[in-house]
Amino acid sequence: MLTLPVEPSRFAVFLTVMASLAAAPGPANLFSIATGMNRGPRAVGLAVVGMNSATLVWFVAAAVGLGALIRALPDVFAFLTVAGALYLIWLGLRALTAAVRGGGAISTGPTSDGSPLAQGFAVQIANPKAVLFFSAVLPPFIDLSRPLVPQLVAFAAATIGLDILTMSAYGLGGVALAQQMNAPGFRRLFNTFVGLVLIAAAVLILTRH
Repeated sequence: MLTLPVEPSRFAVFLTVMASLAAAPGPANLFSIATGMNRGPRAVGLAVVGMNSATLVWFVAAAVGLGALIRALPDVFAFLTVAGALYLIWLGLRALTAAVRGGGAISTGPTSDGSPLAQGFAVQIANPKAVLFFSAVLPPFIDLSRPLVPQLVAFAAATIGLDILTMSAYGLGGVALAQQMNAPGFRRLFNTFVGLVLIAAAVLILTRH
């Protein structure tokens, strides 16, 4: 008899929670919108790959024991966390600067000479939603009576699948928005919102670690 890696009812609840988290506005989805508006569909695809590669890194860390990794390499983990938070602050300040100037496209920081793949990875590796997910959301769904790795594979597939759908939808929506919403007032308001969200996310990361 085939044994599923995760109990169906438990997995259904997990999918519900993850769908809500994936759709909620945050650094990753805002980055997708800005990338779509500034750089087009191909860059959105690369950014989505970068962000979900970072999500996969988090799952691999969970598989080998995130707690053990933090205890064994605290300095490396602390450096990665602080560096990611500082990068988010830099992106937030860029967005606020664009808001003050009242010009330019809506942006969370991607530039024409930067790699959307690398930028997407950097945004997601320090995303407070990812930190919250692996520290608080995922553990309650782990069934200690079942093998850990198959559970994590199932959870990873669901998480990355939902993130790909929502990030792509946000990003491709950004392409359409770029053709319609060019009013300076809209750009100023959106960049202000983006800047504040990113800086708040960075503060959350730094205070948690």
